[in-house]
Amino acid sequence: MPFMASANIETVNQGADVAKSILAVLLAILSVVAFYYLGDQGGLVQWLSLLGGLLLAVIVFFTSIHGKQLIAFGKDATREVQKVVWPTRKEATQMTIYVFAFVAIMATFLWFTDKTLEWVIYDLILGWKK
Repeated sequence: MPFMASANIETVNQGADVAKSILAVLLAILSVVAFYYLGDQGGLVQWLSLLGGLLLAVIVFFTSIHGKQLIAFGKDATREVQKVVWPTRKEATQMTIYVFAFVAIMATFLWFTDKTLEWVIYDLILGWKK
């Protein structure tokens, strides 16, 4: 049996779950349509219809299995971020200095290599003097 990330196993009615997802999408579309349809009613009515419809769509979505999985993913991600050992300010500053020093050394090396190859190819091999 494959590894399950969550210990909770739910029996889900697929038809009801699909209906919830379709209803959530329809509510979101209808809220946008209502926003433009109610343009003559004033800005407050427009925004209330838009925000209310979108809020209702989000609530319906989060009652579906996909919404519950999204919430579980968010909780797992938060738990994992809390486990991270963040560097101290001194460590972050030291690593930043190391990176800048490496970039400067690498840029100098690449410039020197480019100029050396330019000299070898154009001056020695081809004989093109500048």
